[in-house]
Amino acid sequence: MAIKDVAVVSVPVSDPLRAKAFYTGVLGLELVREDDSVPGFHWIQVAPKDGTTALTLVTWFESMPAGSLRGLVLRSPDLQADYQELVAKGVEFDGPPGRTPYAEAATPTGIASSFSRHERTRRPDPGRRDRGPAPERER
Repeated sequence: MAIKDVAVVSVPVSDPLRAKAFYTGVLGLELVREDDSVPGFHWIQVAPKDGTTALTLVTWFESMPAGSLRGLVLRSPDLQADYQELVAKGVEFDGPPGRTPYAEAATPTGIASSFSRHERTRRPDPGRRDRGPAPERER
């Protein structure tokens, strides 16, 4: 098996139209697909321009209540500038961007996503026993 990419991440939301407005109007993601031709399903997909992974804003999974997604990280090449822009648009954060062991990050209040500035995650070395930060010589 040769999995090449992550295509879709389902993001459980309570109000798909409000979530679409946030992801497209505030974060600047592009609307990839919107379809309500199937009764009970309002399919909305958004993605970063030229991104390879789309977010599907879902309400129809009983096992995925709104707000249950954790750990979604959106990458930014200039976290400080994007943080300031989002604050100006009214997005509240738990605090300003700060260092974590792996990246500089900021987490919006009440949103289960965070924004970070770092390079793509390096593939794990199967020979390494711990999975903590790589020693300086490996970075």
